[in-house]
Amino acid sequence: MENGGFDIIGKTVAGIIDRPIGSQHPSNPNIEYPINYGYVENVFANDGEEQDVYVLGTNIPIKRFKGEVIAVFHRTNDIEDKWIVSIDGKQYSDEEILDMIHFQEKYFEGFLIR
Repeated sequence: MENGGFDIIGKTVAGIIDRPIGSQHPSNPNIEYPINYGYVENVFANDGEEQDVYVLGTNIPIKRFKGEVIAVFHRTNDIEDKWIVSIDGKQYSDEEILDMIHFQEKYFEGFLIR
């Protein structure tokens, strides 16, 4: 596989937003989502749940998304990786992505794969 096993980068995916902008984390109400967060239907991650995604490219809460996977945040101290999806066609910089996902990823160790 290319990209060290992350050949999903560059592919188009679609799914559901279950934590829209402004919602709170179900287990930690101190975490508020500043970006849309959801999952890709029928694609399962290492935790046995559908693949989680951070959705970039809109500042309003949405219910569904379709966009390009532009990066993967690989957690080194957890079994889950998070896909970064751009719905506006923009290729965000590493710094922009890391800044936008920091609200939740600050609790984990990991790095961005492009």
